[in-house]
Amino acid sequence: MKKFFSALVIAFLTLPALISTPAHAADKGYRYWGYFQSPNGLSPWVSAMTGPTTIVPDGSVEGWVFTFSSDAIVDAQAPRLTPNFGKLCATTKFAGENKKRIGVVVDFGRAVLRPRGETNPKNIAKCVIVDKSATGFDILQAVVKVRASSSGFVCALSGYPAKECGAEINTPPSLLSKPKK
Repeated sequence: MKKFFSALVIAFLTLPALISTPAHAADKGYRYWGYFQSPNGLSPWVSAMTGPTTIVPDGSVEGWVFTFSSDAIVDAQAPRLTPNFGKLCATTKFAGENKKRIGVVVDFGRAVLRPRGETNPKNIAKCVIVDKSATGFDILQAVVKVRASSSGFVCALSGYPAKECGAEINTPPSLLSKPKK
């Protein structure tokens, strides 16, 4: 009985170590294209809960950002430009009954996320006129050239990044929050 109890105590003490995430797991994460929306064109960015295959309402602002997330940084950073349909589409005239105007922001990300040897393209903020039935992906293709994986995962916009697709990288130390003093 004593051996059984000792084995049970040892199992109880070592089980958390076997099932917990190793300390080094937070050292890695993924850089990828994050998709954000502002359905009314003025509210703060909201991480898209669906992929870009749904129809986007007229007056919305779509946002794409080359971002990073990991176990330590679970929320992808939103585009740095605040969504504002009025500013983006102020000079774009309504184009007809079967069309809609959508603001689009493409943020090529922070320098700390840039793949080695590449240069961040200039960020894009514009208004597009698309068919009323256009999805987020259709809208994105009206603004930039898109490279996607066979499963539809967006890998590159305007050729950035040149080769990778959702690459695993070390967590950039500058993205980790500093402890408050």
